[in-house]
Amino acid sequence: MTIPVLEPHAGTLHGWFDRDLPPVLTVDPGTTVRFRTLDSGWSAGPHTGGERRRVAEHAPGMGHALTGPIRVRGARPGMVLAVRADDVVPGTWGTTYAGARPTAWNARLGIATAAVHSWEIDVPAGIARNQYGHSVALRPFLGVMGMPPAEPGRHSTVPPRWHGGNLDCRELVAGSTLYLPIPVDGALFSVGDGHAAQGDGEVGGTAIECPMERVDLTLGLLPHVFGDRTLTTPVARTPAGWVTMGLGDDLDEAAADAMDAMLDVLGALHGVGRADALALAGVVADLRITQVANQTFGVHAVLPPGAVR
Repeated sequence: MTIPVLEPHAGTLHGWFDRDLPPVLTVDPGTTVRFRTLDSGWSAGPHTGGERRRVAEHAPGMGHALTGPIRVRGARPGMVLAVRADDVVPGTWGTTYAGARPTAWNARLGIATAAVHSWEIDVPAGIARNQYGHSVALRPFLGVMGMPPAEPGRHSTVPPRWHGGNLDCRELVAGSTLYLPIPVDGALFSVGDGHAAQGDGEVGGTAIECPMERVDLTLGLLPHVFGDRTLTTPVARTPAGWVTMGLGDDLDEAAADAMDAMLDVLGALHGVGRADALALAGVVADLRITQVANQTFGVHAVLPPGAVR
């Protein structure tokens, strides 16, 4: 069976979410789609100093360079889109930008100048090297996987939302399945913001921002993930374990949302009520800061495999 392929070009690239953006591909549930993406900043090639070169499709005011959207037949609000990452292969170069914008965060850290790291990505070796000779291990994933809000108009790609988008969760590597509540008919799913490696928090504002040479995603539909409880935030099953994501105006709010979803996971897996689930979570679940870089704060809870038997 031939896998449909979406290349980044004028017909598939967009820098916003919009429920009225026409789909570039329609698929049945269970279809695997192969994507190629630009880096988040619409770069036409590696950063070599000075102003970055951007592709012709870029225009001022655009957000992340996204490829899509894809319509999934039968997708309706209230259902769950299951996105299985079968393969995630970065391109051969990437860039990290830190301190480029004056923020309270940078001021508190004493960052007065910007730093740009240009990376050569060696996929066979599994490492990236910057211009200073530093090497880091590759752990590639897509920072943006999501759908448009139900509200009309163009919506920024920067803040993450309950139906996905700029989640920047480093656990969403190959072998993961991301579960997203569907906000609009057809789902209208788009991807972008390739990261060759990122730490929890994305504390500098960016990861190793890179194009993706190949990302194979299988798109499925589910009525629910756990019992009959409505999914209200992104949840994933990953090599690190079950991951539940919370988003909020501050870390407290995001942490509470992440733990609320984790109690659903523990309850479904082990047949316990919420008080007992919280008792178990206090023993085996980890809270991690997903990202602090994108207007909305992200926290994810992790339940390692086999943590409760």
